[in-house]
Amino acid sequence: MESGGVTLSCRHGGVGDGLVVLLHGLAGSAGELAPTAQALVADHRVIAFDQRGHGDSTRRPSDVSREAYVADVLAVLDALGGADVAHVTLVGQSMGAHTALLTAAWHPDRVKRLVLLEGGVGGGADRDYPQRLGTWFASWPVPFPDAETAVTFLGGTAIAAAWARDLEKRPDGLWPRFDADIMAKAIGAVAARARWLEWARITARTTLVRGSRGTVPDNEVDRMLAMRPDVDHVVIPDAGHDAHLDEPAAWLATLTELLR
Repeated sequence: MESGGVTLSCRHGGVGDGLVVLLHGLAGSAGELAPTAQALVADHRVIAFDQRGHGDSTRRPSDVSREAYVADVLAVLDALGGADVAHVTLVGQSMGAHTALLTAAWHPDRVKRLVLLEGGVGGGADRDYPQRLGTWFASWPVPFPDAETAVTFLGGTAIAAAWARDLEKRPDGLWPRFDADIMAKAIGAVAARARWLEWARITARTTLVRGSRGTVPDNEVDRMLAMRPDVDHVVIPDAGHDAHLDEPAAWLATLTELLR
């Protein structure tokens, strides 16, 4: 489907009341959320899409602003949401959680429920982070000859395995389905400023889900909970920033219970 001059690759299916939209994190794709979708489709309609700059969606969009990512969510809802567009749950991880947060803040009439996995308000003191992250992505010795080599280079973690599964097979080897400079620009928009005003105005029922070894700072989470005492807070043991990959069974049990 099309949104703001870009093509978005979408997956959707399922039955039941309400609609769940899954939003992956930076450098990911809808593929890494396939197990989450599969766990939900028996009871919910589910949409997962490759966000702009990722996966099979437009690889080099001219606009990677936060507004553009939110507009894509709305375009997907309008195109695929059907009768359920008034009963939407947004589930996002990391940068996808930030997109979900802003969508709920700017369009409260479109979002009923919000589940943020390892997601915060953005901003932060480390202004060099986006450039350093982009430099790291650019340092990958691509093409990788095989998935095992990719996993080893990327650190042997759960996210490394997910990235390896998502690589594009070309005649000369395996390539990432994103460009490093686009990733740096996209996360730079998240890091540009903290969205405390947006966080405060959200009316959708909200749950923060964190890994016990996650990367969202404790003081940020404490402030988020103090500003909105109605927000639920769940910690997944033995999980890091990619809790849905580190502890998939615990993540799925948590999410299905939240949506019950």
